[in-house]
Amino acid sequence: MNKIFTLISAFIIISASTFAQDISALYEKLNKSVVVIRVMESKTKGTGNSSDKVSYGALGSGVLVGKETILTAAHVVNNGDKIKVVFTDGQELAAVVESLSKIADIAKIRVLGVIKDPHPAKMGDSDKAKIGDKVMIIGSPMGLEHSLSVGYISRKEKHKSKTSNFSRLEMFQTDAAINTGNSGGPMFNLDGEVIGIVSSIMSRSGGFEGIGFVATINIIKELLIEKHNTWLGMDSQILYGPLAWALNVQQGGGVLVQNVTSNSPAYYMGLKGGNIITKIGSEELAIGGDVLLQLDDKKLDSPEHILIALDYLNAMKPGTKYTFKVLRKGEIIDINWTIK
Repeated sequence: MNKIFTLISAFIIISASTFAQDISALYEKLNKSVVVIRVMESKTKGTGNSSDKVSYGALGSGVLVGKETILTAAHVVNNGDKIKVVFTDGQELAAVVESLSKIADIAKIRVLGVIKDPHPAKMGDSDKAKIGDKVMIIGSPMGLEHSLSVGYISRKEKHKSKTSNFSRLEMFQTDAAINTGNSGGPMFNLDGEVIGIVSSIMSRSGGFEGIGFVATINIIKELLIEKHNTWLGMDSQILYGPLAWALNVQQGGGVLVQNVTSNSPAYYMGLKGGNIITKIGSEELAIGGDVLLQLDDKKLDSPEHILIALDYLNAMKPGTKYTFKVLRKGEIIDINWTIK
């Protein structure tokens, strides 16, 4: 009996050691595709002066999946006046947003310049992933760059659009440790394929409490690669119900522009962000900026209508012209734009 117990114990120890070596070898290989993303943002101080802004830095992660294409989380880069990508060999390159979905919290950015020694990761098929599968996440939690965490897929969740035939959101829940700075980093399966991009955590403290969420690679392929999600470059808030009444939006709803990112389509359109910070109910808003009322013939007066307008915008091809009706300082004006 003692011999059998000894053999079993030895087998367990050897198996655990082999698994650890496999994870270590995978990390060494895959980490070369993972990047640190440094972003400079600027937002209003809320003094009422539109030029009175404060600048600050933010940090996230991403993964190279093509010659110059990097996947990350939307909230990492959406407000980036300047985006810098740092590779494992120390090379730093500027980048710009190409496509972005705030609903799914995913973004595709393009590097400006030539990557000296690229190591793009392979995208997998997240439909094949199962609850209980072991996964690896590489990112920069709390600024600790290229940190590895290992865990399991705990749940799969998918939300179909009520206004179109495609999905808007598909997530994995995982117990792999995710903290501030992990956002935008890749989730790998044990075959070394990217099967998701870290989106967010659910916690009371703001730190990891055992529940993290990852956008699946298949929703990224659908929304950012097979299709296109237009990036306007602004922080916005849907005004509906009491919020719309409080801000005297006569049609009953709209989209409040709170912040406009430098050198973005919204910036070149001339859209204006808010310059006064106020709290309405539980919402803290930057008010005083533009309110988008209509996109061509599509009113932005309810969440459902806004989603329809978003689908309409995302279906436009380069060279297409469109018009926003905008409420600005009590007057309704037209802002015209041509998709580049």
